[in-house]
Amino acid sequence: MSQQVVYDQAGFGRAVPRGRRPAIVVVDFSYGFTDTQYLTAADMRMQIAATRRLTDAARSAGFPVIYTTIAYHPGEVDMLPWLKKASGMAALLEGSRLVEIDAATGIQPGDAVVTKKGASAFFGTSLAAMLSGAKVDTLIVTGATTSGCVRATVVDAVQSGFNVLVARDCCADRATPPHEANLYDMHQKYADVTDADELLAWLRSLAAPSASAGGSGEGAA
Repeated sequence: MSQQVVYDQAGFGRAVPRGRRPAIVVVDFSYGFTDTQYLTAADMRMQIAATRRLTDAARSAGFPVIYTTIAYHPGEVDMLPWLKKASGMAALLEGSRLVEIDAATGIQPGDAVVTKKGASAFFGTSLAAMLSGAKVDTLIVTGATTSGCVRATVVDAVQSGFNVLVARDCCADRATPPHEANLYDMHQKYADVTDADELLAWLRSLAAPSASAGGSGEGAA
């Protein structure tokens, strides 16, 4: 019996419902992850470019675009267990360039930035409240790393009551095997894993009725 048949028979991999009020969460495309002069980073230029297509379209349609970054106060570093396991993350200090969102993402002054201390963009942050306040019903997750902070964010998004979509070409990791394995697992259990082209077409389809009504339809956030 093939792996896919096992998952199908167990009831995994079903399609995620899509609403009409999406938001995009761009996870940790900060310089500490994207600028390869830093040991914690990898080359993510292609994934950033693909993500920017989605965020530009979402923003122009009035849908929220939210970025996340990891940043620590120096006094926290010795007390957080994650930084004992992943010691390289201790370099992500408040006020340093490493925690700034990469300008190549096209981040705008009106975009929210959520600062987190761990993998999930939801744990210990205001993200769920922000999304609920914006009446978001469907969350598009992009960013880095696929096997770490993206996955943790996706799992917590589902547990927080949101339908989740993941663009595979908008997610980056330091190695291919964990990237592919986690995309597969997320698609089976937590999210629909698709691509930027498909999500861009969907976003444009949501924006079209608003445009014909003078920009005041359901898609406006």
